[in-house]
Amino acid sequence: MNLPSIVIALILLIIVWLYLDFTLGRKKHLTLFQKRETPVMYSNFDIFPHGKELFADYFHELKNAQFHIHILFYIVRDDQFTQQFFDILKAKARDGIEVRLLVDRIGSHKVKKNAINELRAAGVQFAFSNRIRLPFLFYSSQVRNHRKISIIDGKIGYLGGFNVGKEYIDQDPKLTPWRDYHLKITGESIPFLQREFFIDWNEYSSEKVHPDVYAPQQPKGSVPHQYVPTEVGFLEDKYLSLIKNAKKSIIIGTPYFIPSNKLIHELMTAAKRGIKITIVVPFITDHMLVQEASYRYLRLMLKSGAQVFQYKNGFYHAKSIIIDDTLCDIGTANFDKRSIFLNKEINCYFYDPAFVNRFKEVIHKDILDSKPLRLEDINKPNLSRTLKEGIAGAMSFFL
Repeated sequence: MNLPSIVIALILLIIVWLYLDFTLGRKKHLTLFQKRETPVMYSNFDIFPHGKELFADYFHELKNAQFHIHILFYIVRDDQFTQQFFDILKAKARDGIEVRLLVDRIGSHKVKKNAINELRAAGVQFAFSNRIRLPFLFYSSQVRNHRKISIIDGKIGYLGGFNVGKEYIDQDPKLTPWRDYHLKITGESIPFLQREFFIDWNEYSSEKVHPDVYAPQQPKGSVPHQYVPTEVGFLEDKYLSLIKNAKKSIIIGTPYFIPSNKLIHELMTAAKRGIKITIVVPFITDHMLVQEASYRYLRLMLKSGAQVFQYKNGFYHAKSIIIDDTLCDIGTANFDKRSIFLNKEINCYFYDPAFVNRFKEVIHKDILDSKPLRLEDINKPNLSRTLKEGIAGAMSFFL
């Protein structure tokens, strides 16, 4: 067998392996995940759209912790801001506070071994979530834990789109200011967030913890809501239900608009029946090809009569959906195939018209800081964009 034949055979073998690895890994994942969501509960919420304000509040609460701190992030960087975060956790652990930090293995690949050793030496319990595992190496490398959950003393929770790194506090020149939505929560739903953290912690840490020990009952708040953790495709059903039940309007805020075939069809159907659809996306991008991958779907939405706005006052990383004036969703999931089919996500759904209107003021501010995207803008002949769109289309499931 000559060299070209050997190369072709190896390429075919790799393609077959990737296909079988991904297909069988997903099949196994489907058998393991149990669909779950909370009942409607009542808590109180603050919304943070700016990282500096969020982390000033967050670090203040961490420093005031008296019993335990449980944190899950997708991305933790290796920079000065991250070092401030680590220093707080180490100081609290040295004071006798139980501190657990769980971060995604690939999203937080920049966390160095010596930093982990220093955390553990100070008493912080540290683990990587969603490590690459046999036998499905390729599939497990793609399934990321994209949740961002913090619980302090079983009384205060945080959930949303911010991670830990300098870009999130406006110290990255390209992506400044960073626009996102993050929730601070007090009330009766905190024990659920605690249990959700420990589901992931117990899977990837050598320590196994019963979550109820750390989740004392909390008083009711005023805002009705529920949490829905998703993975391996269950988010698609939730989004389809929201779109089908819309009566007047749908607003989607997302950094990456790469919906599934079912979702884009349902959105176009909603537009045809007279639903006003507004989509907010970034003008600049933080990842290669994601913008080009979105153009195919944005064209379809524009042709269907939707309004699309590109946020220009920095980078738009927020994740939200507003249905009519009665429901809104704020969480960790992007409106893309990766969040829908691959990532572990968690979203909070609000059923309080007063809260929905309060949040609409936030997103309307973002629309004012955006420019309308026109069909002719993305239909102008552009060879480079066309090539990128072709590549992005083939890879859209993994972007």
